[in-house]
Amino acid sequence: MSRTLLTTALLGLGLAGCTGLPEGTRAVTGFELERYLGQWYEIARLDHAFEEGLDCVTADYRRREVGGVRVVNRGVDLAAGEESVAEGKAYPIGESGQGRLKVSFFGPFYAGYNVLALDEAYDWALVAGPDRDYLWILSRTPELESNTYRSLVERARALDFPVERLIEVEQGEACAAWR
Repeated sequence: MSRTLLTTALLGLGLAGCTGLPEGTRAVTGFELERYLGQWYEIARLDHAFEEGLDCVTADYRRREVGGVRVVNRGVDLAAGEESVAEGKAYPIGESGQGRLKVSFFGPFYAGYNVLALDEAYDWALVAGPDRDYLWILSRTPELESNTYRSLVERARALDFPVERLIEVEQGEACAAWR
């Protein structure tokens, strides 16, 4: 049975109508959406009810035939043996070439998705929501080099994110059966 907490929580975030950037941060420039598309693994996050207890978390971004981007977030509650899947849509916002999207998992309600740091080869990303309560470290592979991880945590700390609350996401052997 799929959990629907992810959709519910993102609905709540979207109802706030907040597609902004956390104060004092800037989204990357020179952002190429086509290069960003594809699968990303969640390496770490600030936890929320909609992801609580989830590991093996991935996000897949693909073009929609009707415009914008199809977003499919998947995670597994390993203890319960249940997969959670949420499907949404996203559209670029802000200035051209800026790493900003508005994302919706329910109707016309959108939340901000802001790429604050991005590897030149698009191998990792530091992503924030509309405020400092939402932060993700993403990678194209299930593991991220420890030096890179530490560097991203320090970058987030410098931007006043509560990095002491970051949760590292299991992406190892336990996830193999779910991929």
